[in-house]
Amino acid sequence: MASSSPAGVDFGLFGPGSMAWRLHREPAMLVGGLRALIVQALHPLAIAAVADHSDYRNDVWGRYARTSNYVVTTVFGSTRQARALGARVRAIHRPIHGVDRVTGQPYAADDPTLLLWIHATLVESFLAAYRRFVGPLLPVDADRYVSELIRQAELVGLRAAEVPSTEAGNQAFIDSCRPLLLATRHSQEALDTVLHPPLPPWRRPVWWVAGQAAISVLPDYAVDLYGIRRNRAAEAAVRPLVSSGSGFARRHLKPPPVLHEARRRSAAAGISF
Repeated sequence: MASSSPAGVDFGLFGPGSMAWRLHREPAMLVGGLRALIVQALHPLAIAAVADHSDYRNDVWGRYARTSNYVVTTVFGSTRQARALGARVRAIHRPIHGVDRVTGQPYAADDPTLLLWIHATLVESFLAAYRRFVGPLLPVDADRYVSELIRQAELVGLRAAEVPSTEAGNQAFIDSCRPLLLATRHSQEALDTVLHPPLPPWRRPVWWVAGQAAISVLPDYAVDLYGIRRNRAAEAAVRPLVSSGSGFARRHLKPPPVLHEARRRSAAAGISF
């Protein structure tokens, strides 16, 4: 369902005034994306699909960039852009299937349960990052955000009726998956690749801050499964860096083109965003 102004401007799936736009205009949401990748890798079937059908160890920046582009485009892009990207993702998922060598279970990238795991952990991660690095959210606003993001889940093939519409429901689904989660070799490799990607030296300090920020908002079960030793001093140090850096970037740096265009459409319709 598209969001349009009285003048007929296509604001895409959400639009100004939505919780999706409120949260995802914040650069700190990039930390939420990293957190999601780390949590998602604990599902053995999800990480098997990635490990068997991609070169994620040597393309972590590309994978992260593609995930970020998907989120930003489906949130801020036009309805046509969002639907086209959803169709592309469904086409990529369709031929991806196999058998996980750890559990012996078959997997398919378009399995609704795996799609919902990816969606639910993304939603949870964005909420966690916003609360830690931007500010508090009223429960009603968090629920509204979760409900809005159902539209994004539909793009990859999920039915609205099978996607949680409240934060409690989203968390309940994640909790139902916890008995399945494992720290496999592939998930440990994914964690190491996310935290220590092969980047040029000038990018590494910024990525270190982002990685520590992502660890600081990981759920306890993920920390325990990975055997992560929390560095509380580092986590405390990066919080103000991410918070102030996110605010500075939102106010002063050039946004992604699709977000810039969303702002232009809003201004043309006389709506402040």
